[in-house]
Amino acid sequence: MLRLYLRFYLALLASLALLGLASALLLHFAGGPMEQAGATVGKLVENVLAPIDSPPAEQQAALQKVAAGLDANVTLFSADGAVIAAIGRPLPAPGERHDHPFSFWHGHGSATSSVRLPDGRLVVASVPVGAAARINFHLLLIGAALIIGIVAFPIVRQLTGRLERLQRGVDSLGGGDLAARVAVEGRDEIASLAASFNRAAGQIERLILANRSLLANASHELRTPLARIRLAVELLKQNADPKTKAGLEQDIAELDELVAEILLASRLDTVTHHEVREEIDLLALAAEECARYDEVHLEGVNLKVQGDPRLLRRLLRNLLENARRHGIPPTEVRVQREGGFALIRVWDNGPGPAPAEFDQLFTPFYRRRDSQNNTGNGLGLSLVRQIARRHGGDARCATMDEQRSCFIVTLPSGDGA
Repeated sequence: MLRLYLRFYLALLASLALLGLASALLLHFAGGPMEQAGATVGKLVENVLAPIDSPPAEQQAALQKVAAGLDANVTLFSADGAVIAAIGRPLPAPGERHDHPFSFWHGHGSATSSVRLPDGRLVVASVPVGAAARINFHLLLIGAALIIGIVAFPIVRQLTGRLERLQRGVDSLGGGDLAARVAVEGRDEIASLAASFNRAAGQIERLILANRSLLANASHELRTPLARIRLAVELLKQNADPKTKAGLEQDIAELDELVAEILLASRLDTVTHHEVREEIDLLALAAEECARYDEVHLEGVNLKVQGDPRLLRRLLRNLLENARRHGIPPTEVRVQREGGFALIRVWDNGPGPAPAEFDQLFTPFYRRRDSQNNTGNGLGLSLVRQIARRHGGDARCATMDEQRSCFIVTLPSGDGA
């Protein structure tokens, strides 16, 4: 992708090139009248000079009349290049390449021009006669284009540099850095845009922090009535029937799990850095979690990953719990290496969700409509993805060769490929 400042700069250079081309074409098409003017001047000079067959003394006298009032060296050449007459220092013959009605060149430290007479003689003078204006105009255009091109680059770069710094601020805010702000430079539209971004970022930060605080406080406040309900259940043990007591205990357990997962999700959103970072044997960690469930088969290779063992343990537990609640045993777990990543694959013998639901499964509080088991709070898989991304990986659902769905978690591996 071509950078913005290069596009601005190339557009400026293209404009200068078009200006130079247009000027050159204008001079080119204006060359006809100038050539005609050169022929006219040559005819006038021929009429003033002595005829071509006159003695050199007459031609010298006539040349002095032509050059009267000119502070210049003037030389008259014959058609074959021989000097006929000269005023001041004799000038060298220009050669074949200057054989035009008007010619101009630099030589001997001064500008020299010539006029070709109709009878073949050539008048050479050390001052510009006509073509000098054309050459000087070309040089002026080239010099102006070079100066503008050199001066414009830092100006364009400074403008787009501010846009790039604004883009980095937007990327930082989008990446979760709520404190991201950009410097307001200048007093133009880009400065106004930067100020607007800072105001919007501040408002977003205040709203998100207020929402997180409300969520965390509400979750903590739920713990108090849960404790009272648990105490009441204990007091009702002798009077309540077993079915009622079991139902209450199940409700309490689900509420407690919901609160715990809300608190974890809130903490993952609030804290952007790793609180704990250790080297973990992923296969060993998976073996410990699989041992908590029946009919779970584990296979794989030993892989080292860097991360928080408590969060990765929760990731594995949520995947296994999801398979227990919504799948058909046995559950299969495989730990393998793919490139520079460690892959965790979890699937069971059930058909699993439809491909259209793969992305929705990781949405908080999403419940499958065709699920046979509606237990759970809908936060488990959302936490799986949050934890994976917090460790530099990701979580997704894919279809296996047997047309069954499989949950895949990728984590950067410390072992390399």
